[in-house]
Amino acid sequence: MAAKKLFGTSGIRGKIASEVTCELALNVGKSLAYYLGNTGSVVVGYDTRTTNMMLEHAICAGLIESGVDVIKIGMVPTPLVGYACEKLDADAGIMLTASHNPSQYNGIKLWNKNGMAYSQNQEREIEEIYAEKSYISVSWDKVGHINVNEEIKDQYIDDLVDMVNIKKGLKVVIDCASGAGSEISPLVFRKAGCEVTTINSQPDGFFPGRNPEPNAENLQTLMKTVVAIGADLGIAHDGDADRMITVDEKGNISPFDSLLALISKEFEGDIVTTVDAGLCMDESVNGDVIRTPVGDVNVAEVIIKKDASFGGEPSGTWLHPDFCMCPDGILSGLRMAEVVSRDGKLSELLNNIPSYPNIREKITCSKEAKVKVMENMEELLKNAFDDIEDINSIDGLRLTFSDDSWLLVRPSGTEDYIRITLESRDQQRADYIKNTSLEIIKQNL
Repeated sequence: MAAKKLFGTSGIRGKIASEVTCELALNVGKSLAYYLGNTGSVVVGYDTRTTNMMLEHAICAGLIESGVDVIKIGMVPTPLVGYACEKLDADAGIMLTASHNPSQYNGIKLWNKNGMAYSQNQEREIEEIYAEKSYISVSWDKVGHINVNEEIKDQYIDDLVDMVNIKKGLKVVIDCASGAGSEISPLVFRKAGCEVTTINSQPDGFFPGRNPEPNAENLQTLMKTVVAIGADLGIAHDGDADRMITVDEKGNISPFDSLLALISKEFEGDIVTTVDAGLCMDESVNGDVIRTPVGDVNVAEVIIKKDASFGGEPSGTWLHPDFCMCPDGILSGLRMAEVVSRDGKLSELLNNIPSYPNIREKITCSKEAKVKVMENMEELLKNAFDDIEDINSIDGLRLTFSDDSWLLVRPSGTEDYIRITLESRDQQRADYIKNTSLEIIKQNL
């Protein structure tokens, strides 16, 4: 039997009932237990979604039925699951979340004992076990145990605060989207010495204040609040708080690429980022820039392989290898607050980062159609542009042109879209690349 594709760019994710079900969660739990040898322990956490409790019960049932112990840590940010795997010496971790997707979605993401997400190879092994139903049920006297650990939250908070040195009284507005960071993120910033104002920091799986995707459209209240109260910095999380984006003191959302370049300058050595990161990275950081396919696990694998000092995606997903190999939006926010408290206004710091016209678009495309759309994309793009100097196919297609402009066309690994990202030193050139590539994709649909 061919293994069913369960995992996308960031774990399993889909709509509740039609794609993500209790049966799925139960059998993923059994499959993970089999992968672990039907022994050991697994940390389980979840975000604020209304369907998390039913999925938690199902996946924990699958684990203990298969002889594996469960360490429940409750409603927590995703980075705390990765952190707990390492600190509690667990064999794996499970986070129930659909990150930035709307309320009707949920998902399952798996973590290694070192806090790094499962690799694609590991996910394929889980898919094969799931497809073959290789999992087993142990005898009644060998079932796993369920333990609850509340102390790990306080340990995580204390360790985060110890990572930074922020001048007391920095005014910060934090928008948690009513997600998994709602309780911990404001507390951490207060303990670090910040004067904190919160928005959407009541846990609520319906996300009543805003959509959990931290973008300009959804962050209007945060942007206005920063200006209204004279704050030094605004910080927004996604639904599970593994991501972070900032708003400067003027109320402007920070350009994703520029923000990543700014924080990357804080580290010596090589920096790992993804194929959709812009030119400012190459022109700003101290070491070499190494690009990987999109996805935090791809960044994490290369960080470990190359012994890099930092890594991140332009989406605001940053990895801090000096703390944990799980993306951590709270630590990312703390480090930006530290930079602002030390070096001054965020708007001025970002102005010193090279900035070029950067365009991101998405075209609705079903999962079934993505493969067909991408089949002859390289040939179509080659026919449309006559100044291509390099084609990189490690994740979709990334074209580099003779004037340093670049274009990335890739199918989303988490949603029903084909995404295009492009950058040029000239706005007119950027618009031409965008219009040409969009026309090709739409005709190919």
